[in-house]
Amino acid sequence: MKKQVQPVIKNHTYTLEIASLGHSGEGVGRYEGFTVFVPHALPGETVDVQIIEVKKNYAKANLKAIKVASSARCNPACSIYDQCGGCQLQHVDYQEQLILKRQTVVDAVTRIGKINDVIIHQTIGAQEPWYYRNKMQFPVGTEKGDVVVGCFAQGTHQIINTEHCLIQHQDNNLIAQTVQQVVSELGISTYDEHTGQGIMRHVVGRVGTKTGEVMVVLVTSTIELPQKDKIIGELRKRIPNVVSIVQNINSNKTNVIFGNTTKTLWGQDTITDQLGEFTFHISARSFFQVNTTQAELLYNKAVEYAGLSGEETVIDAYCGTGTITLFLARHAKKVYGIEIVEPAIQDAWRNAELNQVTNVEFTVGDATHVMPKMFKQGICPEVIVVDPPRAGCEPKVLETFAAMKPERIVYVSCNPASLARDLAVLADLGYVAKEIQPVDMFSHTFHVECVALIERGKA
Repeated sequence: MKKQVQPVIKNHTYTLEIASLGHSGEGVGRYEGFTVFVPHALPGETVDVQIIEVKKNYAKANLKAIKVASSARCNPACSIYDQCGGCQLQHVDYQEQLILKRQTVVDAVTRIGKINDVIIHQTIGAQEPWYYRNKMQFPVGTEKGDVVVGCFAQGTHQIINTEHCLIQHQDNNLIAQTVQQVVSELGISTYDEHTGQGIMRHVVGRVGTKTGEVMVVLVTSTIELPQKDKIIGELRKRIPNVVSIVQNINSNKTNVIFGNTTKTLWGQDTITDQLGEFTFHISARSFFQVNTTQAELLYNKAVEYAGLSGEETVIDAYCGTGTITLFLARHAKKVYGIEIVEPAIQDAWRNAELNQVTNVEFTVGDATHVMPKMFKQGICPEVIVVDPPRAGCEPKVLETFAAMKPERIVYVSCNPASLARDLAVLADLGYVAKEIQPVDMFSHTFHVECVALIERGKA
């Protein structure tokens, strides 16, 4: 068989027209029909690029010059935007970001899902697209003898010192700055992932955007934290709203941030925040949507699509800590939450009790095993709500949904590609996607959240 010859060569420069945006926010162009991905290039632009990597079916390139610029191009507000990997779309006018994110959903649904008759609404944007993240996870390291705290450069593990992140809540920025100063002043060693030596690995900040409460989590490689009392004292003195200081111990040589052991060094074990009418306790490792304001819009849309009258039985698969479950419970007869992570279910029970919601029941387990047992017990949901991980649902999960024959399935997704794939599977199982509502939960990044209404087809 004749070996395929790619039309582009590494380190050579080519002129491309950018046709669309890729799934990671990069521009997508073609040279003699061959796909080339170009970070920071926009649809409609003509650009000069230098090829940095050539694969069998595509190439990656650096943007060298813009010959014809998009009218949506703007100057990034962040001074380290070109170095940092935290944002991908700051060079795009915000209203255009919303258009591009909807197009990402359209492309995924039509190309991957092969579905062309579903209504895909305009993306719901944020009133405030800056300083929205209530959770910060920054690595801590040393560069040229100085302590650095910040984001990794895109595609690397080089820490870019991030003194003022424009998408982090201001209290999280204060946490990052303070930890950098305190670790430096007290001479605490920082972790080196190559050697496995050093103590301070990550700093995690959590902020209750409605309550103002702040948690600082110090992730260390050792059980003992040197000068612990001094560290606690300095954090309390310099961070006015801190109510919880926590240590997480991760002694493994891994890129995973958290280890299995967490202990409170000072103050409360949790902070509280509010979503809609509900109050939630948030621990160091709890899942909670990072954009509180947009999460309310997302969950209210899920409730709207569920179409509840107060008489329905609902199953909330992948329920996490029960956030969507509680939103649904106000409008349903009974809601069953299923989650494979046991600590999340413990949080879910606590959240239900805290908000005096009694028409919910939570179960630890795999939905593929739990749901058939429920069905045998006579639990027949009119509505199933699912908010799976980024990889989407296993086919067995979708088959289990269809076997229970709900009238509607509401699918919350953080990944248009896996959503499109699962919609195609559900279509083969007799369930038709009617509407998809994109929501901008992560402004200035390529991420887009969606809520899909899926209805049981007529026999």
